[in-house]
Amino acid sequence: MCGPGGCDPADTDWNEVWKAQMRRHDATKNFHDPSHNWDNKENAERYYRSSQGEFDARVNQTIAGLEIPPDARVLDIGSGPGTLAIPLSSRVKEVTALDSSEGMLAILRDHADRAGIRNIRTVCGLWEEIDPARDLAGPYDIIVSSLALTMFDLKRALRKMNDVCSGYVAIYWFADMPFWERNNAGLWELLHGSPYYPSPKADCVFGVLCQMGLFPDVTMLPLDKTYRFGDLSEALAYFRPKFGVTTPEQEAILRDYISRSARTDANGVILSGDSVLAKLVWHAKPGSS
Repeated sequence: MCGPGGCDPADTDWNEVWKAQMRRHDATKNFHDPSHNWDNKENAERYYRSSQGEFDARVNQTIAGLEIPPDARVLDIGSGPGTLAIPLSSRVKEVTALDSSEGMLAILRDHADRAGIRNIRTVCGLWEEIDPARDLAGPYDIIVSSLALTMFDLKRALRKMNDVCSGYVAIYWFADMPFWERNNAGLWELLHGSPYYPSPKADCVFGVLCQMGLFPDVTMLPLDKTYRFGDLSEALAYFRPKFGVTTPEQEAILRDYISRSARTDANGVILSGDSVLAKLVWHAKPGSS
């Protein structure tokens, strides 16, 4: 086990565990869903509009749980359309919003301009490819990354966050399988004859940080997800591309799954589920291994 004195060399290499699980997850058969092309500005705008209601509680909870001095400089890694960056901007000196999708950042800039926000800078790129000396203006007092750990080499990614931070880093990642992954696990083999492999979870993040000599405070938070549709046909239209449904047999499997999983009310069809989100916070120690 890890502790303040370090980790036993015989312990599991958690970065290799992360990589192995990422390989399996990436090997799961994927299907092109045009609505998730975030470089398309229309898709990014649709995501932003839907997130305003759905993510409000989580955004408020996230910001309320951060110590935010008014003179802080913040780096938001995986900012999307400004879900955190825009509300944070009124409470800090400046925010750098980094995302791999120019469509998402264009929506962020549009909404910031309309709101008269002038202290958000955007940077487009994958965190793995970012050169801090070239692309960033660190060090940052606060680095936040919410549900954006898609990097293959997690240790390298975390080290870079640690090295460009002069205060603390706050990461939010899945502690268990979120609702949409449980749907995948329940349907994938029925639809495609092969299992669904979930993404690695927060236990790997904790293990990697410990083995770097960074010992995070960990808080578990609720993570709920709700899909609302006017009727079953609308739900089927939404989920078909996500599950690669193209045949009548697959359609029947999907219809049966949704019918058994959903509930209805006066407004239509609802699918929902809860899971757990891990918040991991550590104070930066430049030069950690």
